[in-house]
Amino acid sequence: MAARRLGIEPHPTIAMNNLITLLPNSRPSVPDNPAIPFVEGDGVGPEVTAAMRAVTDKAVQTAYSGRRRIEWKEVLAGGKAFERTGEWLPEETTEAFRTHLVGIKGPLMTPVGGGIRSLNVALRQGLDLYVCQRPVRWFKGVVSPVKRPQDVDIIVFRENTEDIYAGIEWEAGTPEATKVLHFLQDEMGVKKVRFPSTSSIGIKPVSREGTERLVRAAARYAVDTGRKRLTLVHKGNIMKFTEGGFKRWGYELLEREFAKEMKDGRLIADDCIADAFLQNALLKPEAYSVVATLNLNGDYISDMLAAQVGGIGISPGGNINYTTGHAIFEATHGTAPDIAGQDKANPCSLILSACMMLEHIGWAEAARSIETAITRCLSQGKATADLARFMPGGTTLTTSDFTAEIISHLN
Repeated sequence: MAARRLGIEPHPTIAMNNLITLLPNSRPSVPDNPAIPFVEGDGVGPEVTAAMRAVTDKAVQTAYSGRRRIEWKEVLAGGKAFERTGEWLPEETTEAFRTHLVGIKGPLMTPVGGGIRSLNVALRQGLDLYVCQRPVRWFKGVVSPVKRPQDVDIIVFRENTEDIYAGIEWEAGTPEATKVLHFLQDEMGVKKVRFPSTSSIGIKPVSREGTERLVRAAARYAVDTGRKRLTLVHKGNIMKFTEGGFKRWGYELLEREFAKEMKDGRLIADDCIADAFLQNALLKPEAYSVVATLNLNGDYISDMLAAQVGGIGISPGGNINYTTGHAIFEATHGTAPDIAGQDKANPCSLILSACMMLEHIGWAEAARSIETAITRCLSQGKATADLARFMPGGTTLTTSDFTAEIISHLN
């Protein structure tokens, strides 16, 4: 219903010549009418996805005078998938993202009970999307809790497949946890588990390979975009072999593969302990540009930075494998069931994620036009309720009216 209200109609069956493919240099080769799968999402997902499609379609049409268009292909995941198929994440959905290389999705609910721990994590691990890229910047007009939100302009490269989020853990009191504890105590001589009979156990894998491919992607991005400074954020002072390994392997990779760029000043690399970074990013955010960090740190850091510029409602995200070319862009917020279906949701996170997607496929002109349009709306105090209520003299718009306002600035 939300899609039709914004003038979106289903597209015909996708032909194979509409597929995005990968060039030998790992860059995407994109036809003028690429087929892009999307997941509508749960809760407010249908509303923000409809808004994203409407804005993206108009921006592409305007930027390229009708020569280009996206042919959207809906695939199922989350509650809608479970209702229709009995599965939270049908294999057909994962295969569609695998075949089409690039896709986008709305927010997904986390299944209650057994089965998949997280649909988002399942997609990231299933397609080996090892980079979670989160650009954080301020838009004029958005009220922030900090004095100088305009100083925040940071791209976070969060490792996406290892660390605690690998999900290797056992519940306290289970035979599996007991077996692991016996191995640790009897075979490995571990004496540091204070209360073994009531302890749940988790394992934190951090590999050289996982570190290197993340740091390589972050360094290449810093060089290619002229941002120059790359900071490795870690807790290696305490976790010396996992997070300490991340720091060591990261520096070794940079010295081996980016020595020329560092020598001529195109890349400046340093590192920071995670807790110090969280403080520094509040006191002097301008000191950071591109950040490479582990999975859990990246979760905390990206949300903390987003809070400085107005919240995750206007923060985009993408999950990318720079080797295979697979990428899924996404809303970074949750499903917000309390306002679902009420035409109140802020669509900016998903719309800006679509901008990341457009940049990824080389359609930067359309991406820039959307960002400019959103900037104009917000600087005029026009926004959905979550932002407008804090703006002096702000005008509260519904999701569909805010979408139409963005589109009006694209013409």
